[in-house]
Amino acid sequence: MSIPISGIKKFYYSLVMVFLAIGLVAASDKEPEKPNGLKEEIDAYIQHHILDNHDFNIFSYTNNRGEKVYISIPLWVILWDKEVGFVSFSSSKFKHGKAVVEAKGKFYKVYHSRIYQTDAKGEIIYSLEDKVTNYRPIDFSITKSVVSIVLVCLLMLWFFYKHAKSYAKNDLMPTGLGRFLEPVILFVRDEIAIMSIGEKHYHKFMSYLLTVFFFVVILNLIGLSPLGINVTGNIAVTFCLAIITFIITNVKGNRNYWAHIFWMPGVPYYIRPVLMPIELLGVFIKPFTLMVRLYANMAAGHIVLMTLISLIFVFDGIFAKSMGFLLSFVIANLKILVAILQAYVFTVLSAVYFGFAVAEKH
Repeated sequence: MSIPISGIKKFYYSLVMVFLAIGLVAASDKEPEKPNGLKEEIDAYIQHHILDNHDFNIFSYTNNRGEKVYISIPLWVILWDKEVGFVSFSSSKFKHGKAVVEAKGKFYKVYHSRIYQTDAKGEIIYSLEDKVTNYRPIDFSITKSVVSIVLVCLLMLWFFYKHAKSYAKNDLMPTGLGRFLEPVILFVRDEIAIMSIGEKHYHKFMSYLLTVFFFVVILNLIGLSPLGINVTGNIAVTFCLAIITFIITNVKGNRNYWAHIFWMPGVPYYIRPVLMPIELLGVFIKPFTLMVRLYANMAAGHIVLMTLISLIFVFDGIFAKSMGFLLSFVIANLKILVAILQAYVFTVLSAVYFGFAVAEKH
């Protein structure tokens, strides 16, 4: 079976929509706590790994003088300071958190992947609850997550542009990369879209379902690379994807969909006012579960893997170190399956919600 060229064109519009929505969302994570002891130091290292960063850290080493040398690709920092407005500079000026950057008469320091306004010495002030009290400007920086999203979008555009061209040139027969992509596209169409939405309405949602499936799969797999790009483990990204599903579901919702929320057919009249707030609450719970499921699974996977790797450096003895390495290897391979499975689950649930929205009256 073949995929219509028009469907591939719609795919582009949906891809651009996802990119614009996610690219403008700022990440919101827990405030870092001050490390104290080996356990806290390991925890701080893991938190640093799963957080977004302002540069691509390739590797580091210690030189002959005992100094830590970082090999990284700097990115551009863009801040909104309420006192001086927009401030921008290269992240290389931070020297991996060791230097304080002066811009427009203000001083800024990166601390646990966040940028704070400080004094000339770069002092970070903690409250009695061990929370940072320094002013934190709004961060619009081009972080490694933003770069990863842009690269994945460009990669997907190239994949499907080549796929569409192969159809046009070979009488709707896939060649090259299309031989790999077509079975996956047909799986999303036949086993997810048609099964969950129905043959009458599924084509309206195919472009988005294909977009979100490939988008999440590729980002999840990139997150397993040594660069440690944890994009789908960022709740801002999963929030934005869930919001898009929420908007499409309720915009496309037909009369029957809203009737089952506000005035449920087949239910006694005196029960309907009781069930109505519960059903209405469910409208918002569905995208919330989408957001948390993808975020929690991917972030937890990174935390577990980094914890097991840390055991190699904590325990003494060749046996304990070998077990830590073996467990890390097993979990790393298991995360490949989880990466694909989570993309599948997100796509299936989105399709199920779309099916509820367009279901006709029985």
